Amino acid sequence: MMLTFEQIETRCLNDDATPWIPMYRDRPGIDIKYFRIDPVRGEVLCSLRMQAGMQLPAHHHTGTVIVYTLQGSWKYQEHDWVAHAGSVVFETASSRHTPETLPDSGVVHTFNVVSGELLFLDADGKLVATENWRSALHRYLKHCERNQLTPLDLSGFAQTSAAPS
Repeated sequence: MMLTFEQIETRCLNDDATPWIPMYRDRPGIDIKYFRIDPVRGEVLCSLRMQAGMQLPAHHHTGTVIVYTLQGSWKYQEHDWVAHAGSVVFETASSRHTPETLPDSGVVHTFNVVSGELLFLDADGKLVATENWRSALHRYLKHCERNQLTPLDLSGFAQTSAAPS
């Protein structure tokens, strides 16, 4: 049987259907919420929530990233502009930067479309961690397991349990 576009159901995933997850267990104040984790396209749709005065490690993108700011203000240390609520930031593949929230911004909340990998770097530019669809799925499933939550299949917006990783 051939799969056609008419057979693919359009779905809605409500904000409260997935949990906020600490991005780093040893660094409170940065949380992530996954909406779609697509292993075929290597794409992750997620929200990021950061407290004022927080910073993510410097990182290099292998693909593009689109960031829509819902609340608060943030910037890259490497640029002069500041993104405020309503701003859209387009990050090109092979870009490198260090995101930070402004000290007086309050909570910053963004919606992100991430393609490819984020390669996190130390002060010497050496690779220390990689974020991609695999690490996102692992973080999501582990969080659900630790908190006795039934994971959703975020690879296609289905409202069924996810397959084990």
